[in-house]
Amino acid sequence: MDATANDVLGKLFSLDGTGDLLAQPFVRNALLAAALLGLVAGVLAPLIVARGMGFAVHGTSELAFTGGAAALLLGVSVSVGAVAGSVLAGLVFGLLGLRQRERDSVIGVVLAFGLGLGVLLLALYPGRASNKFGLLTGSIVSVDSTNLQVLVVVTILVLATMAVIYRPLLFASTDPEVAVARGVPVRLLSPLFAVLIALVTALAVPIVGAILVLSVTIIPGAAAARVTASPVVATVLAVVIAEVALVGGTVLSLAPGLPISGYVATIAFLGYLVCRIIGRARGQVRTG
Repeated sequence: MDATANDVLGKLFSLDGTGDLLAQPFVRNALLAAALLGLVAGVLAPLIVARGMGFAVHGTSELAFTGGAAALLLGVSVSVGAVAGSVLAGLVFGLLGLRQRERDSVIGVVLAFGLGLGVLLLALYPGRASNKFGLLTGSIVSVDSTNLQVLVVVTILVLATMAVIYRPLLFASTDPEVAVARGVPVRLLSPLFAVLIALVTALAVPIVGAILVLSVTIIPGAAAARVTASPVVATVLAVVIAEVALVGGTVLSLAPGLPISGYVATIAFLGYLVCRIIGRARGQVRTG
């Protein structure tokens, strides 16, 4: 039993040949994709947490999975399919779920439909099983030059939009009633932010898979919220956690040849635990 456990741990955390693999073009593409995803996910994560949109991210990832499955079946880029599916989900969530009491039911309906349709499309796909599995758990070999170009364009678009709407969006996220009274276009910002979430989710699905998109879009923001109340500091900390999880998870997954999603989720979760411990310790110091 001990020998088996040691073998499993040795495989999980092996670094044999990692240096050689880092010199491969597909690995460099994967690392760049992970860095881009960490940047945009970290920027959005604190606002996603502040607006209570974790379930929306989960629903969007299911539609990104459906779009990716449709792209596989049609023989087009998975990234393009994921972007199309997730943007459609973002528009639906933003337009139909503006009221808080309606949001969860709308997301649940669309999530169930998207997941069922995605499974059906994957069953119809005649190609390799690894391509199907990659949509669920992520695959670094799926990031080719075409996908990387899509990632760069989406990253620039998301960051440019956030630079314009960040202040009113932050106001609407922290105190929506006062924001409406001050003339902030809350009804416009809600679907727009939902589309931004959709684009980031589309970036994440080919890399970490539809199952664990939350590990890079929710955990960094939740971790940062345990340490600081400053929006700027929280954003910087969330970006750091997301980058360490994604880039570190990619590097650790190279030698074992395993999906990166487990490594990314584990590193992000450890970051959350550390931030939670720090936050509790600081709270106890203030109380004392």
